Amino acid sequence: MALSSFDIDAPRWDQSTFMGRMKHFFNITDCRTALLPDARLDEAKALVESCRAGSVPPGTTEEQLFYAKKLYDSAFHPDTGDRMNIFGRMSFQVPGGMAITGFMLQFYRTVPAVVFWQWVNQSFNALVNYTNRNAASPITPKQIGVAYATATSTALATAVGLNLYTKKAPPLVARWVPFAAVAAANCFKCYLYFCSQKAAVKGITQVVVSRVTMAAPGMIIIPIIMQRMEKLKFMQRITFLHGPIQVMMVGAILIFMVPAACSLFPQQCSLAVSKLEPELRDSIVSKYGDDIKYVYFNKGL
Repeated sequence: MALSSFDIDAPRWDQSTFMGRMKHFFNITDCRTALLPDARLDEAKALVESCRAGSVPPGTTEEQLFYAKKLYDSAFHPDTGDRMNIFGRMSFQVPGGMAITGFMLQFYRTVPAVVFWQWVNQSFNALVNYTNRNAASPITPKQIGVAYATATSTALATAVGLNLYTKKAPPLVARWVPFAAVAAANCFKCYLYFCSQKAAVKGITQVVVSRVTMAAPGMIIIPIIMQRMEKLKFMQRITFLHGPIQVMMVGAILIFMVPAACSLFPQQCSLAVSKLEPELRDSIVSKYGDDIKYVYFNKGL
């Protein structure tokens, strides 16, 4: 194939299938890309833009173009083309998520510990949400603040309330409190702002399902494993390693669950024009006629 005609924006894998999206997200959530310097990322962006312009540098291979697109997709926003902050990139989800989740699962017994780690988690998630937002729709600082405050207060209220309620419950139930708080906050924190509220509802619902799915295996299964392991004599001698052990277990699960959860729904969400609000539907019909059947938008991650 002539590289001058190489379509670098065409998906390498079929995005209409779960497995195609899975391969795509395994590619862009590769945490090794988060370690690369900005200069290397900018080189990848320059190569992608050169390819878009039809002027591929001599000697460039197809594999180099695919790798440049991988770096570009992992570090630059799909709407703006701006380089995203490292902590908000999906390639940082595994190292960031494993550390925070591991310590949420370890420090769940006291109210101060629950409050601190839930606050850390919601602050990290707010940064990820903002970084991967639908940038085509403007978001005001007030909207960002309301979303952050709502999610954080929901997580803290759920965690503290359940922590106090489960004092007399079986130990395993108390270990699941962090997941309950995370799941509750997910229902409130993914605020997206669209011209269409119906599009927003669809986008938010898909993001919430993906986020809860991402967190569920580690935060449900690991407490069961730790509950049993802590009864072993050698585990009782190394209590100082319980936190790091949980962090590593969460990491092992997130390596698979981050791309799997992101793959549940296409990132480019679609909605039939007939299902839009009447005023928005009429506006599209008056401008384009009946030729436009669907509208598309980046639902975010």
